[in-house]
Amino acid sequence: MTENEISKLVFDCALKVHQNLGPGLLESAYEECLFYELCKIGLKAEKQKPLPLVYEDVKLDVGYRVDIMIENKFIVEVKSVDALNDVHLAQVLTYLKLSNCKLGLLINFNVTLIKNGIRRIINGTL
Repeated sequence: MTENEISKLVFDCALKVHQNLGPGLLESAYEECLFYELCKIGLKAEKQKPLPLVYEDVKLDVGYRVDIMIENKFIVEVKSVDALNDVHLAQVLTYLKLSNCKLGLLINFNVTLIKNGIRRIINGTL
C-alpha cells in the first residue's frame, strides 16, 4: 500500500471520528478513537511509537514519541488546538526525517469541519 493510499484511509477514519465526537475533546480521546478505526480497517498501526534521536555520539532511545505510525511508513500527529501553527508542522517534519518516512498528516480535531484541520506534510518528494 502506498503512502497516498494510506493517507486516504486515514482521512476517512479521521472524518468518521470527527463526525461521531465533534470538536472540543482532549487529543488523547481523538488519538485512541482514530487508532481504533485504523486497526479496525486492517492497517498495521502503532500508537505512541518511540523514535530514537541520535546526535553525534549520543543516542536517546526514546527521543520522541509519534502519536500514530502506520505500516512503518506513515505518520499521524493528532492535535486538539485552537489553530495549527508552524511549530506543529515542524514537529511532524522532524518525525518524518527521524523515521525516514515520506508522508504524514497533522490532524487538528478542534475544528468545525475536519477537512480544515488536516495538513499533509511531505519529507522530500513522493
